[in-house]
Amino acid sequence: MQKFESTNVWGKALAPCGLDPLTGFFRDGCCNSGYADAGMHTVCAVVTAEFLAFSSSRGNDLTRPVPEAGFPGLRPGDRWCLCASRWLEACKAGVAPPVDLNATHEETLAVIDLGTLKNHAITS
Repeated sequence: MQKFESTNVWGKALAPCGLDPLTGFFRDGCCNSGYADAGMHTVCAVVTAEFLAFSSSRGNDLTRPVPEAGFPGLRPGDRWCLCASRWLEACKAGVAPPVDLNATHEETLAVIDLGTLKNHAITS
């Protein structure tokens, strides 16, 4: 599976998002993307209890471990590469988790405008 160039929303090198648990579509700790990543797991977020409940209500319980996929389940405070469309959906519902713009892939800008991301940015 080929990755796109690893560039963040600022056009600079993509910073790692999370190593514990190990995140990313490619499970490399970064929100890299590529043609195989249909969900665009490109938003580096610090998940909150509110977002996890929202995601579960939409049919994706991110707190449930899936050992066969190497997924430990998430807890509030974990850093995770979220699908851009799910993050935007959560934003519209008022429960978007904060994002690390240095670790958010530039492909995200095809779905979410930079101003909206800046409004939810954390400082690194």
